[in-house]
Amino acid sequence: MRLKVLGVLAVTGALALSGGPAMADDGSHTRTPKAYTCTGGEIPSGNYASVTVTGACDVPADAVISVVGNVNVAAGASLDAQSAPSTITVERNVTAARGSLLGLGCQPPSYTGNSAHQCTVEPDGHSTITVKGNVTGVNADTVLLNGITVKGNVTLIGGGGDIPWAIKNNTISRNLTVIGQTADWLGVLFNSIGGNATLARITVTDPGDPGRLVFVVRNTIGRNLTCTGLAPGVSGGFPGEVNVVGRHAIGQCASLV
Repeated sequence: MRLKVLGVLAVTGALALSGGPAMADDGSHTRTPKAYTCTGGEIPSGNYASVTVTGACDVPADAVISVVGNVNVAAGASLDAQSAPSTITVERNVTAARGSLLGLGCQPPSYTGNSAHQCTVEPDGHSTITVKGNVTGVNADTVLLNGITVKGNVTLIGGGGDIPWAIKNNTISRNLTVIGQTADWLGVLFNSIGGNATLARITVTDPGDPGRLVFVVRNTIGRNLTCTGLAPGVSGGFPGEVNVVGRHAIGQCASLV
């Protein structure tokens, strides 16, 4: 799994380097933040009314970004905030459209042990990313959420591609819903979820992994854990690594508690 994540970092880093400079006014010279559109390159530190990503964009190391409204990653665009440590606060929602890549958060092994998603820039650094609304992806190519805080729901519907998906080490106050992906690999690992966790109709395709399992490992879930249609199968990790569920574990995940 860690080798797969390293591959993701290399791909997303290449995407970021392929973009041109971001063309927008961060509004830092005014009292009222302005909307920012990134067509490619780095999104600098600043206060923004909203952020729209239309190209291959990333954040520089140690950036401090505050967004009053939403962050929207357009169809086919990429937002890489998982290769370098940053502090990002989004007051409303983050969305990822069809064919996009959304990567948020990185942290060193000293924070999360062998489940860490280490920053490729400043490997000992860590992100502090908070979304006060929801994170929503519809038919995204790749979603990587690593050690972030989401005050609302995380809802990922459809999508998938050749890059592994990872939802790990996050604090999600409400519900996690992951439905309808066909992806190289997908794992829901080491999260704290206040409401329900629902995984359905997910197919793992990695030809190099003979097991091709969806991983649901060591999550703490306030209500129900429901798994259906996970193909070819599901794994709870190493023996003894169970999920803690406040109510019921249902379907394929019934034995993972």
